[in-house]
Amino acid sequence: MHLFISMINLKSLKTRELICGKPSILIYRGKIMEETMKKERFTINELEERLRGNNVFNIGDVEYAILETSGQVSVILKPNKRNTIPEDFQIMPEYEGISYDLVVDGKVMKENLEKLEKDYLWLTKQVAPFGIKPEEALIATIDGKGNFFCQAKSKNKKERNGT
Repeated sequence: MHLFISMINLKSLKTRELICGKPSILIYRGKIMEETMKKERFTINELEERLRGNNVFNIGDVEYAILETSGQVSVILKPNKRNTIPEDFQIMPEYEGISYDLVVDGKVMKENLEKLEKDYLWLTKQVAPFGIKPEEALIATIDGKGNFFCQAKSKNKKERNGT
């Protein structure tokens, strides 16, 4: 049944709207759309809660709020309230890449070491300044710039509980 509905959704926009619904604009150009809110059975308190979930704490900062078919609320802030990005200052940041977990709860992630063209001996040298072996690490990661992070596992029950 799921496959059948998925195929229909791919083929027909009208059927997709009927089955899945379509996004609703709750705030348009900074104005709360009361009729849409009523139609969607959405209260002001619920709207404010969803905005807070998007790190927006002042409803007056919102240019658009869209209730998606998934139930999520997408938010577009007013231009003067948006976060700045490097492009705003004509800055091109360096490539960062992604972080790789090298050890998780004492288990060495051999696959990630291979992706990085590193080996267990290299990992041992990286964790040595922390006074541990790789298997004694709670977590060890390396980011795209080569920054290494490591934290040793707690040695006793008291330390694990934070007491």
